[in-house]
Amino acid sequence: MSKPKTSYVCRDCGHVEPKWLGRCPQCGQWNSLEERAPSSAAGRGRTTASGSAARRPEETAAAVKLSEVSTAAHPRLPSGFAELDRVLGGGITPGSSILVGGEPGIGKSTLMLHCAGALASRGVLYVSGEESPHQIRLRADRLGVAGEQIEMLASAELSTVLRALDTVNPAVCIVDSVQTLHDPEAGAVPGTVNQIRYCCYELTDWARSNNTALFFVAHVTKEGAIAGPKVLEHMVDTVLYFEQSETDVRILRAMKNRFGATDEIGVFSMRERGLTQISDPSSLFLVQRDGNLPAGVVAAPVYEGSRVLLVEIQALTVPAKGGVSRTFSDRIDSGRVSRVAAVLEKHAGIRFSDQDLYVNVAGGIRIGEVGVELPLAMALFSARTNRPLPEKTTVTGELSLAGEVRPVLHVRKRVRAAQEFGFSRCLGPAAARDDDGGSESWICVGTLADCIAQLW
Repeated sequence: MSKPKTSYVCRDCGHVEPKWLGRCPQCGQWNSLEERAPSSAAGRGRTTASGSAARRPEETAAAVKLSEVSTAAHPRLPSGFAELDRVLGGGITPGSSILVGGEPGIGKSTLMLHCAGALASRGVLYVSGEESPHQIRLRADRLGVAGEQIEMLASAELSTVLRALDTVNPAVCIVDSVQTLHDPEAGAVPGTVNQIRYCCYELTDWARSNNTALFFVAHVTKEGAIAGPKVLEHMVDTVLYFEQSETDVRILRAMKNRFGATDEIGVFSMRERGLTQISDPSSLFLVQRDGNLPAGVVAAPVYEGSRVLLVEIQALTVPAKGGVSRTFSDRIDSGRVSRVAAVLEKHAGIRFSDQDLYVNVAGGIRIGEVGVELPLAMALFSARTNRPLPEKTTVTGELSLAGEVRPVLHVRKRVRAAQEFGFSRCLGPAAARDDDGGSESWICVGTLADCIAQLW
């Protein structure tokens, strides 16, 4: 029998070549091919260093009829934060895998440690590949998290993690972070595309088979996206992004969720003793003033997930420098701001082509709902004409390119939320009158000109 030949595997994409090459023909990386022993390269599909293939024998996999699949709902686990449970769709689903990403220092590890403390009685394994157990113990003491029932593993080697999972068999496993996981089967350098994909697959497969909820803490790039392959987001069930405003407010968004809606947000505040959930975030995003309302400021009820938030839209217009107008807006899409300004210029006769536009949302929350377009238009009109809006007035609605005010969803909730904060009038699309039920505080407008006439 001939001796097996040595293979060369790319540490970035996992491509296998029979001989060494300076550049990987699959991903194009230079000097990424590494020598592998014959058993390591050939045994990838049959077994792994951790022995995980032995736990998944082929005879256990059998096709079943869709009508025979059980529809019994698994009870969800409370995370200890009602805001996190809201984003997850009602709690943590057993057997699911959740990816939590965010900028360094935003509070990802703090959130995970809070959840570990709340779920400690059910069994928690905390895997740390970046911090020592001493550092995590100090954070737990500061947060007031008891660690008697939390199992701690300070290792990022995949085989060690899988052995600990087999021994502890926890209800929840937290891996901080997924970029530190490594296995000799996938290369020598942690954090590569092949390492992350390989280790994530092994852990998610184990968690799904053992009905264990799995949390991955992930790094992000300077552009704000989760570092590593995009396939990592496809492999998990839920992708959560942690965002930070200009203040201590943290906003948790679901970008993908197989067990709930993706438009929910959770609002937290970072304090000395960790994260504190904010059940009524509208109080953070509305500015309390003693005097009159300044020009360029509009209060708007926007719908985020299953609740209405009252936010303050702020606009400022100044003469363009150098004759070229620019738009500065990071909380509302700058393309939307330019489109609304063009509609105003066309249908209201207000010139913006020689103005620099600055748009902000108080509190630092990002708004993507279409109902923000009409209040944005009124804020720009108010800033350009230096005419403030009447007090106790809110505006909501979608704005078409023809200058028409289009209907928005959940008008009843928007009006009710505005009334709770003392707003006596709410301007919105005329087609939403039936949805509102004829409320006296709801003023229907059909066009951009009608809205300007009602306000001024």
